[in-house]
Amino acid sequence: MAAPGKHVGHYIYRNGRFLLSNFEQFCFRRQVLLYTGIALTAVNVLVVYQFDIVTNNNHSCSDRSKWAVLQALASTVNRDPTAPHYMFQDDPYLTPRTSPEFKLYSLSQESGRMAANHIVNKNPKFFQKDFAEPHIPCLMPETMELCIEEVSEAALLERIMLRKVKAAVDMYDQLLQTGTTVSPDASNDLLDLICLYGDRDPVQDDKPEAEDVVGHYLCAALLLETMENNNAERIFNLLPERDTRAYSALIRGMVKYGAHVKAFNTYTDMLNNRLTADVHTFNALISAAPEVRERYTEKWDLIVDLLNQMNEQKVKPNLLTFNALLKGLRRCGSLARAQSLHTLSEMKAMGIAPSLASFDHVLGIFYKAGEYLQYQSKVWTPIHSREVMTEVAGRTFVAQDPDDGMPVCLDTKDIEAAYKVHDLLSVGENWRMLGDSFQQSIYYGRMFNLLCMMEHIDVVLKWYKELIPSLYYPNPQGMRDLLQALDTDNRLDMIPQIWKGGLESDLVDELLSLMARDKHSPEIQESFAVCALDVKSLYEQGQGARMALEWTATAMTNITSVLLAAQKKQQAWDMLKLFKTKNRVPSEELMEEFLASIKSSNDPQHAMELVQISASFCLPSTPKLAERVLQAFELSEEQKYDYVVYFSCVSNSFWSQLKSASDVKSNTESRT
Repeated sequence: MAAPGKHVGHYIYRNGRFLLSNFEQFCFRRQVLLYTGIALTAVNVLVVYQFDIVTNNNHSCSDRSKWAVLQALASTVNRDPTAPHYMFQDDPYLTPRTSPEFKLYSLSQESGRMAANHIVNKNPKFFQKDFAEPHIPCLMPETMELCIEEVSEAALLERIMLRKVKAAVDMYDQLLQTGTTVSPDASNDLLDLICLYGDRDPVQDDKPEAEDVVGHYLCAALLLETMENNNAERIFNLLPERDTRAYSALIRGMVKYGAHVKAFNTYTDMLNNRLTADVHTFNALISAAPEVRERYTEKWDLIVDLLNQMNEQKVKPNLLTFNALLKGLRRCGSLARAQSLHTLSEMKAMGIAPSLASFDHVLGIFYKAGEYLQYQSKVWTPIHSREVMTEVAGRTFVAQDPDDGMPVCLDTKDIEAAYKVHDLLSVGENWRMLGDSFQQSIYYGRMFNLLCMMEHIDVVLKWYKELIPSLYYPNPQGMRDLLQALDTDNRLDMIPQIWKGGLESDLVDELLSLMARDKHSPEIQESFAVCALDVKSLYEQGQGARMALEWTATAMTNITSVLLAAQKKQQAWDMLKLFKTKNRVPSEELMEEFLASIKSSNDPQHAMELVQISASFCLPSTPKLAERVLQAFELSEEQKYDYVVYFSCVSNSFWSQLKSASDVKSNTESRT
């Protein structure tokens, strides 16, 4: 949304010093990762642009990109890997830490944006003030209300432009009922609209979708397959002259919504009327060919027949033609490997550069063939994936096909190919080919899982810091792979950092068990204890916490073990008392750990209390625990006598050891 170059240059010339001063302050305020000398670079950009405009103010600047200054400034800024996605920078409280939180917060923001757009579009009279200079159309209310009410072709064209399918069909029927002749262009525009949206109004951008999209497409496909008089075919039959454009729209609509047999029948009718199809019609028919034949050879023969008809009708294929051919070959079994290579050679001969969809289909062909032959999967897949990645390395791609996207070499567990794919993202604006946030999460998830599986833990941690949280929030499987990699390479000291970065509730027990399993240095045990206390605080917050957790005996045991290993005896003792409050039973191993900790501090009073707590839980190991306490600590006669009071169900050996203490107590009372 930049102004014309001349006006921008004049404004910079008059206010250059003010702009440069404010830009330097902006650089210091923003917490982003900057190249060395960013302020100097930005100043140089503005000065050079100002000088260029001033010295050429008598010439037209229409050939200059209106984004030139913004692009130059953007080139001086890098992504900050420690910062979350830019959409969350306005509200730090809503900064996500896990994949479900990212999904929830991002969808909430999008829902609020849609609600705001809906209010603006429903009440345009309150939002007529245009503050932007130059004008920014997307910030103004969209004109969605019908202005022409009378029955006319202009009203029909207005409804077509606003994508109101049902209203346009009704207006078309009214025009025919009044005897008004509709121009061929308007009729074809209406037919294009119906075939695109399937006899139904599209969902507006500012409205939630009332039904499932898949359900809508299935209903539309069923409508075109079964009904003889749907609006698309009805209006097509009402056309006084059916030209190539009308046939093409109907055929493409039938293919889109699954009426493949009808599409070929309509194409036959088109040939009978001595009309030639355009390239878009052939592309649709080639993509539908595998759906109307069962055997691999029959599918390929039909595709070849369509290509021969294109040659006879002198229709030149384009990129989408070859991509539809490669996509169809993916369903032709063993024929696909050889024919796909011939297809690439033909594309090269015709001067058509393959798109990302072309390479993706080729990889899919050879990878699928390798699934059936394990030996060939080890030979063909790595070779052709490396050839494809060598071909696309360093190139900048733009979307030319709906199937365009980054080729995925991660299922083959080829880490070198995965690195090449990731390097391709840094070239130009290839990162846009990843798609929306959901597809990006799939890509980065597979990449991260492959790194955890194939790379050393130091490399994995480097990528962890690079990707999280600026680009990716790992799902539970990704974090489980990371914890497994830390365990494999004996780097459990990194667990507290992983916990601070964000972990889902499903993995809390696994994280606690890793910290409590082995003994480590005092420094590591101290960090584990801090992490365990943080987890405990989340448990205590209950439903009000960002992560709703419910106490389990395993979690309580692991937290207590971590606290004991870090010599935090009071916090561990509080956790032991919490077992009774939460109706949980501690394990016998935990009681042994407590006894060992009490022995190291030589505290007989806590030892007796430990035996009492064990007895209150009716643990089978209580007699043995009491015997060990009696043997390990020097108890006074008074303390030994108290054992008789508290334990009446212990073993005979323990009673014999307490007998002398009981006799002493009796003699003392008789003398008194």
